[in-house]
Amino acid sequence: MRGERRQKSRGWLHRSVIGLALALLLPFGVSAAIAAPAAHAALDPDGFDFWVDSASMGPVKSRVFRAADGNTDRVVYALDGMRAQQDLSGWEINTDIAHALTAANINVVMPIGGQSSFYADWNAPSQILDLPAGSAAGSSGSSSGSASGSGALQLFSGGPGKSYRYTWETFISQDLRNALQQRLGFNPNRNGIFGLSMGGSGAITLAAYHPDQFSYAGSFSGYLNISAPGMREAIRAAMIEAGGYNVDSMAPPWGAQWLHMDPFVFAPRLKANNTRLWIAAASALPGPGDVTDAMSIIQGMPLEALALVNTRAFQARMMSLGAGNVTYDFPATGVHNWNNWNAEVYRMLPDLSNNIG
Repeated sequence: MRGERRQKSRGWLHRSVIGLALALLLPFGVSAAIAAPAAHAALDPDGFDFWVDSASMGPVKSRVFRAADGNTDRVVYALDGMRAQQDLSGWEINTDIAHALTAANINVVMPIGGQSSFYADWNAPSQILDLPAGSAAGSSGSSSGSASGSGALQLFSGGPGKSYRYTWETFISQDLRNALQQRLGFNPNRNGIFGLSMGGSGAITLAAYHPDQFSYAGSFSGYLNISAPGMREAIRAAMIEAGGYNVDSMAPPWGAQWLHMDPFVFAPRLKANNTRLWIAAASALPGPGDVTDAMSIIQGMPLEALALVNTRAFQARMMSLGAGNVTYDFPATGVHNWNNWNAEVYRMLPDLSNNIG
């Protein structure tokens, strides 16, 4: 009888994870928005463009916002989500966090681009069926990382990471880091890094493997257990919708590169490095700030539910290791949108400020 209950419990957990993965796929058929609703670019005049050459990706733009007191010691990187655009970061378009962070005397660096990249070094340029990008007759889609339009129609179109191999981990940990130090005098050590959704996963990964650069990392609604049942196929569908990218070009299934990207797998590194972490995911229930945006709620609830399951699994993993270097935040309301993530930065800010520089 006891064994039967355990079997039923395991079956319920498996069905729940698969069900949430399937729930993730539902919005893809009705809308192209995945990580956030479409928005119009809102250039912040307080920021400036900072171009850095990458060996494989060519010139890459970041947006830099200087600390109010002019210091060069306190630096944080803010990573974007799946639908990262080529002109501005979603953080600049949709939030006011740059003002809050610079007022706290923190320099802010927002890498631009990396749609569907997970900020990883990919195995190969993104291709489908071994066809080079743009080879399909009648293919359509933008190479600009637009936040609108059907990504499924962009499977065979060109764009960032299709004519060349994404090497975002190398770029952030070497090229951008060195250029910020050499040209702006920024401290290359004990920086912070955070991101939402895809960017949350990327931030934790970068901190794990580059502890001298990042003493602090934050994940908001991140996918922190990507080897869980159903997650690879959920990510496959998400990447197709967010620009027409192929997860198999990023990393072969269950190989070293894939496991390199899974926070659940490399959690012992984070404990050993004593990296200060801020890990958050909301309940997937709409809050007061969400009621004016019905489509964001429809799309954001299942996505946040999946992020919450992933984040709770990561929490259990870290607790099993006895890690005491993590703050967890699970707001009672919030869906997968910028209202949630903007508010999370403000909650994280005092802890971030105390653990960088």
